[in-house]
Amino acid sequence: MADLSASQARRIALYAQGFGLKRPSGRVDRRHLRRVLDHIGLIQIDSVNVLVRSQELPLFARLGTHPHSLIPDATAAGELFEYWVHEACHVPVEQRPLYQWAMDGHPRWASMRRFAAERPELIASVLARLEAEGPLVASDLAMRDRPKGQWWDWDDGKHALEHLFRTGEVAAYRRPNDFARVYDLAERVIPADVLARSAPDEQDAKKELLVRAARYHGVGTAADLADYHRLAHTRTLLAELVEDGRLVPVDVEGWSRPAFMHPDAYLPRWIRARALLSPFDPVVWFRERAERLFGFHYRIEIYVPQPQRVFGYYVLPFLLGDELVARVDLKADRSAGRLLVQGAFGEPGIDEEAVAGELRAELDEMAAWLGLHEGVSIGARGDLAPALAST
Repeated sequence: MADLSASQARRIALYAQGFGLKRPSGRVDRRHLRRVLDHIGLIQIDSVNVLVRSQELPLFARLGTHPHSLIPDATAAGELFEYWVHEACHVPVEQRPLYQWAMDGHPRWASMRRFAAERPELIASVLARLEAEGPLVASDLAMRDRPKGQWWDWDDGKHALEHLFRTGEVAAYRRPNDFARVYDLAERVIPADVLARSAPDEQDAKKELLVRAARYHGVGTAADLADYHRLAHTRTLLAELVEDGRLVPVDVEGWSRPAFMHPDAYLPRWIRARALLSPFDPVVWFRERAERLFGFHYRIEIYVPQPQRVFGYYVLPFLLGDELVARVDLKADRSAGRLLVQGAFGEPGIDEEAVAGELRAELDEMAAWLGLHEGVSIGARGDLAPALAST
């Protein structure tokens, strides 16, 4: 049993997530996307576009300015596929066999399997249309056989497509103009050699996913590791992985629960990061872990009524060094060509002038990357706003 200080655990975690590496200084291409995915394993997808699609932000945090086409191009080339993992995620296609158990019978899809069992003729007809017509979006089917307001307001065609997507018979990618899912037969989207690979059984697949979660996190509790790929009933699996030497048990200063470290985890002397983090970045997506690692209380307020919001609608934590030191409520005003900082809030005890200077540099780079050529506009809300406006 190893012992880690809180600072050591934080540096291990950030290095594992790719923040121990310098951002590229030249042309950024798919090699850099692969490098990021080596550290984080998947990229969560979210449709909110008040700033930029959230799936681009983990790349900006680690690579800085990069082509917006990296993810679509890698998907079109058969390197990435979309599946429900943490949530809806872009995942390297070589991982697909690790999710065959979920495609075969994940408890999350029980209601969809019941639907399919009750409507086998519908499922067969949708598959036949895909085979005959090629890629479809749900609106191409336009089947509404139940009142609105049920099943997330999906019509029967959408429900059939989503069932087939979860079983792996159908694969999907995103249409660029409206972000809709485009569905097609898996064999026309996923490389044949990947589909031909044998899949591990459920227990072995889950063990491999737990080990990968430990590699991506560096160090984490059982809950941290299970959350990465949304796994349940992992206690016995973790014990077996420790016995096999694939995970190392550790105690971390200030953590109330035991933790596990990947055997190859690296402890750097320092982390010199500067990054704005998506609400769905793996560093902060499990809010309890963010509080434990950084002492940073973070809740996304998109679904909170405006009068009840504390910090704002789309708030990004700001990572400086190995600490989360501030948060900013951001919006891209595309018509005016400006990046709006609608609120800026510092954490207790920070050097406001130093943090504001680094944050302004990151905001300037983000505005240029987003093509907001009129630059950054700083609002008055938040205790860090005056220092940020004066930079």
